[in-house]
Amino acid sequence: MPSKPTDSPRFSPLLLALLGLLLFLLPYGILLAHSYVTIDDNLDAELNIPYLLVHHGIIFDYQASATVPAIMDGLPRNALRSGLNAGMGLFALFPPWAAYLVQQALVRLLGLLGMYALLRQELLQAPRAKPVAAAIALCWAVLPLYAVYGLSVAGQPALLLAFLALRRRAARWWHWVIIVGFPLWSMFVFVGPFVLAALGGLWLRDWWRARRPNWVFLLGVFLLLSVYLLVEWPLFYSLLVARQFVPHRLEFDLAQLTPLGLKAGLRSAGQFFLMGQYHASRFLRVAVLLAIAVAVVLAPAGQRAVRWRRLLPWLLGLAGLALFSGFYPQLVALGQNRLPLLGVFNFGRFHFLAPLLWFWLLALALRYLSGRWQAVVVALQLLVGLGMNMEWLNNMRELAGRPDPHEPNYTAYVALDLFQLVQQTIRQESGLLPEQYRVACLGLPPAVAQLNNFYTLDSYQNNYPLAYKHRFRPIIAGELAKSPELRRYFDAWGNRCYLFSAELGKDFRVGAFQQRVVQDFAFDTAAFRRLGGRYVLSAAKLATPDQSGLQLAGVFEQPAAYWRIWLYKLKQ
Repeated sequence: MPSKPTDSPRFSPLLLALLGLLLFLLPYGILLAHSYVTIDDNLDAELNIPYLLVHHGIIFDYQASATVPAIMDGLPRNALRSGLNAGMGLFALFPPWAAYLVQQALVRLLGLLGMYALLRQELLQAPRAKPVAAAIALCWAVLPLYAVYGLSVAGQPALLLAFLALRRRAARWWHWVIIVGFPLWSMFVFVGPFVLAALGGLWLRDWWRARRPNWVFLLGVFLLLSVYLLVEWPLFYSLLVARQFVPHRLEFDLAQLTPLGLKAGLRSAGQFFLMGQYHASRFLRVAVLLAIAVAVVLAPAGQRAVRWRRLLPWLLGLAGLALFSGFYPQLVALGQNRLPLLGVFNFGRFHFLAPLLWFWLLALALRYLSGRWQAVVVALQLLVGLGMNMEWLNNMRELAGRPDPHEPNYTAYVALDLFQLVQQTIRQESGLLPEQYRVACLGLPPAVAQLNNFYTLDSYQNNYPLAYKHRFRPIIAGELAKSPELRRYFDAWGNRCYLFSAELGKDFRVGAFQQRVVQDFAFDTAAFRRLGGRYVLSAAKLATPDQSGLQLAGVFEQPAAYWRIWLYKLKQ
């Protein structure tokens, strides 16, 4: 009789991981424009930029005279991201919310595939290791991350895969495509210098051990650098060659913003080690530490020391990276006066490499565990990733009909219909189009107004002219004088060039349900008028607008909008 064929799984582990990712993304596909989109440092600072570059038709306008008129009365275009960034193309094709969701899906998909390929090639090559590799890849793909930064974090496994192939002198054409593509869809200021430094260090180490250089690997490093220089050339040219403007970052004073001392540094280092940093994916490292502990404790006789010697160097390296990141702000505070460049550029972002290193260590530890323990650890990591992904959790709350009132979805936050009413009222009252007047915002991020095609004097920018910061400051000087905290926040940092109120503090998201009233708003109307300001869009009511040189022009609210807007205009 013919032998009975062996059973084989109906679905490959990779396909199951892809189905898991699809389920993860399903809430976004159901909610669409009503999806919750991370607000802090994202919807209030990032999505408006590609939208405005597309809206004003200046994606590829790198002339020194090119500006974005809707931001800060003409922010230099070269202060913003490159038009060659792949994510920019999505904003040219879709409205901001759709571009963000498409980018979210693509970034996580490519991250999953890259991690799976890396693990299968380097650490989990055995056929029976496919399910573990696929499960780890899914855990990687659902981590909390800023999708607007493209492949800066999620794409690192694919980049490492390519360079390890170059290291073995076994690169195929698609490895070179990965190296060229990474700078086209990542943020240089977040990962570029640090990836290049890590690869350069690996090349030097191999040269030292082999006593001969690997020129193919070095060619890959130079190719990566060259594409970054091409993509980010407008930024490099404006700051380093033409010196188009002096950046406001030159006046960063971390000594005023950073807690000093050994205790503060160790506390910060502990947070970097156990949790990471939110821009670079913040997740608890408990699953990795559990895997290491089980691998060592349950090791067979005579194997415990061997396993410990294999895993400990990685753990010590990550601890050293955490110490560097934790104490870096203090180092900058001590040396910034002698070397101002330390304040202009953050050289401490090596922590953007930490998530990949932790997952590499996770895969190393899992190789020593039984199938049952592997399942426990991977399930724990998946729960950690989902449980700390606040964007995903808020979307699940949206689907359940129990949204967080303090975390509005995209439609409620941007409130297109509400701000259209505000614009119509201004046009009826003054006959002016949005490009003919300037506004500033109180109690709401200027990005909201910018996404609604207002031209704002205020904004949240990582890089803008220092001269503009000095011109804007008199408008809010009265409020800064009331609050030492806000004064330090603006003078020693200033990325949020906002209208401040000492009574509101750092509440830059005043919802309609909060019903906040500002009793005394010290507002310099003359300075506001000199910059071209005419209207204030306020999410909080001013108790005595007359004393601030303002008069009420209308109050606007809608049931679906997060905001209630008080429109104030300068008194004649």
